[in-house]
Amino acid sequence: MRYTQLRAFHNVALHGGFSRAAQVMNQTQPALSEQVRKLEQAHDTLLFRREARQVTLTEAGEGLYRLTREFFETEERIGEYLDRSGAAISGQLRIIADSAIHVAGAVQQFRRAHPRVSVAIRTGNTETVLRALRDYDAEIGVVGNIAGAPDLDVVDLGRTPIVAIVARGRASGRLRFADLARENLILRETGSKTRAVLEAEADRRGQTLAPVIEAEGREAMREMVAAGAGIGFVSEAEAGQDPRIARVTITDVDLGMTETLVTLTARREVPVIRAFLALTGGQNET
Repeated sequence: MRYTQLRAFHNVALHGGFSRAAQVMNQTQPALSEQVRKLEQAHDTLLFRREARQVTLTEAGEGLYRLTREFFETEERIGEYLDRSGAAISGQLRIIADSAIHVAGAVQQFRRAHPRVSVAIRTGNTETVLRALRDYDAEIGVVGNIAGAPDLDVVDLGRTPIVAIVARGRASGRLRFADLARENLILRETGSKTRAVLEAEADRRGQTLAPVIEAEGREAMREMVAAGAGIGFVSEAEAGQDPRIARVTITDVDLGMTETLVTLTARREVPVIRAFLALTGGQNET
């Protein structure tokens, strides 16, 4: 196994094909294909499925790609460490959050402090966030009520209440938790921590919460609520100012989530991660 073979494999997997990888690496496609072929041959392992003009990773290829992402990121970090002399941080910071509102202020501060870093933000439920972090598809995650894990570093962002929302104009602005069993509930998909908190409270009371609509994502849930399809739930910080939606008080329970910023422990020394955590109190920038 040679470094050039691993580098060839990694770039083909990263760029989705031999032609694009060859352009990026300024090599000929036959030379790149030969490097990958030698790697497969040396270990008697098929890494790509070659079908017509497309290539896809095999199961073995997916496992190796996770390792090469870590390998080449470590190589980059070594170079940055050796070159570090007060130079400005550059590159990209990828954030995946259950709601971007919880890190909006920190992102603004980060951009002012590090203008050469581009920031990409996308949303997802807790399962999606943790998978992205562990697959090296994001540097920063934001989730609610996460249990500790040995491969994760967690920063507490504070507790936020969970509130019910309905279409504006609904008669009742107050409910008891037991009343929810008679409501048309619009719940997020399985994997949502907001839903998990509600279902845990229902289990504690011996109740069952059966949604009439299961919405994939917060925006889909809000649109269904605004259309008058039923009652939904969000953290108070995410309730927003949508004129179509009103809040409903659940009088006999205090539901809430602790929002947390999550990073992969193995990546804590990545410069953009270290710099972002410095702004949130997660660690000191060195």
